[in-house]
Amino acid sequence: MASTFNQVFKYLESTVRSRLENFFHEKPFQKEPFDLSAIQNPDPIFSFIDHYNLSDENIILLSAALVPHLLPGFFDRVIREYLPQGGDFPEFGGTKSDQHRGLIPTGETVLFILAGMDIQARLNYLPILDQSNPLIKHRILSLESVKTGEPRMSGRLVMDPEYVEVLTTGKISLPTLSINFPAEHLQSGLTWEDLVLPDQVWHQINELQSWLRHKDTLFSDWDLGKKIKPGYRALFYGPPGTGKTITATLLAKYTGKEVFRIDLSMVVSKYIGETEKNLSMLFDKAENKDWILFFDEADAIFGKRTGVRDAHDKYANQEVSYLLQRIESYNGLVILASNFKTNIDTAFIRRFNAIIYFPPPKAEDRLSLWEKSLPGQFKLGKENGLREIAEKYELTGSHIINIVQYLSLTALESNDFLLTKDQLVKGIKREMEKEGK
Repeated sequence: MASTFNQVFKYLESTVRSRLENFFHEKPFQKEPFDLSAIQNPDPIFSFIDHYNLSDENIILLSAALVPHLLPGFFDRVIREYLPQGGDFPEFGGTKSDQHRGLIPTGETVLFILAGMDIQARLNYLPILDQSNPLIKHRILSLESVKTGEPRMSGRLVMDPEYVEVLTTGKISLPTLSINFPAEHLQSGLTWEDLVLPDQVWHQINELQSWLRHKDTLFSDWDLGKKIKPGYRALFYGPPGTGKTITATLLAKYTGKEVFRIDLSMVVSKYIGETEKNLSMLFDKAENKDWILFFDEADAIFGKRTGVRDAHDKYANQEVSYLLQRIESYNGLVILASNFKTNIDTAFIRRFNAIIYFPPPKAEDRLSLWEKSLPGQFKLGKENGLREIAEKYELTGSHIINIVQYLSLTALESNDFLLTKDQLVKGIKREMEKEGK
């Protein structure tokens, strides 16, 4: 991997030196074109440059943001040759941090390297640091916000930590649940065969899988991106334990995506503006990652807006409006889960691409769930009455799994693996008592 980094940083250094020679000694500024073909061993940073077809200016921008992570004294070393006695060099820009000892480039640094002190050239290069640049638009790079009244270009040039990781190590670690990322990564060892759902639900799930597989073709090759909104929005509703969460998890598993369940207790805040801030961090992190975002028990934040009686109602409604805007602009799959469709604000309902009802399982489905859930170590007695139990007790899949776990532990403890009807009924009653039934 060092090969491409060596080429990129040598290119940055030669450009910086040429600019400093121009500034201090009035020599002509020379910026040679970057030769990607000279790189013999393609690696992540090579692939990145090639994928985005980066211009020479963007290679300088990218390398300036990346170099402090690998060569912390890079800029200081070069500048010291021209200012051996030290001293201020405001034209070059840059700043220091609490822990990093080297110079960290700012927007001013990039403008100086590219344009020197030529005002018109600086104006011409300003767009390299706005949303017209894919590196900025896709949040790969950004200028750190500055205090009110300070020049915007004095903000630090920041590279998204995930891109630093993937460009330097070739891999990226998924974020973990934290206050800065209030979402849990979901995984499961189950398969579609373990899920028992009505045919209509399967049909709608297949539609979601189809969108996940072909969305890039729709938006790019078929050019539908100009005509339809980015992303896809689905509502899963139905009683608890009917398969909403596991369906979201398996959608990711079978389409090669990652799915994150949003922890709404960490998102919703009583303080004005904090909920929007928390959600903004979440969506910014997920943008362009092709992640599935799963909002479980979504009623807590996607519920119906109220009439404005006081300031609290006003800001609560603003939160819902903000959510609506962010979900509509997110370019991946967003799934909202609720026990009742009527609990969700109608403004969201109108914008869902799919609304899927997960009904309580019928008798035949319950029998199938029992048969799929019971471990093969059990010996079923002739009078176990499994079909009768499936018809009599209206249980969900999560109920049945809880009961099976209880029965399995009881069997292991007693070393008796013969499963009788009485044992099944006992397990069912125990489960129902938990819910006060």
